[in-house]
Amino acid sequence: MTDAHAYTPGLHVLADFYGVDEVVLSDGILLQTALKEAATAAGASVIASHFHHFGPQMGVTGVLLLRESHISIHTWPETGLAVIDIFMCGHAQPRQALTALQHHLRPTRVVQQSIKRGAP
Repeated sequence: MTDAHAYTPGLHVLADFYGVDEVVLSDGILLQTALKEAATAAGASVIASHFHHFGPQMGVTGVLLLRESHISIHTWPETGLAVIDIFMCGHAQPRQALTALQHHLRPTRVVQQSIKRGAP
């Protein structure tokens, strides 16, 4: 297929959030709420979620399973880092999810890249 507007199944947004408050990064409930609100902001539907907190003042790993794919987060409170993975297909807007997460986590710096998945 050589069409410049060829169909791609989804957009994968990868982001590293730096300078996030360590209290935020070690709060599994807050992070789960933030990801759910990000999914809603993107127009996505949550099917299930699972979050694991590794212990007091330690990081969290969490994932939302979406009808449109997934959002995941891994945190390192000791360095202020959150690594976020957003993949959505259909009409969902992963960049809107990223904006919502920036609002909730308030990083001082964001490094991101977007990949069109399934692109020819």
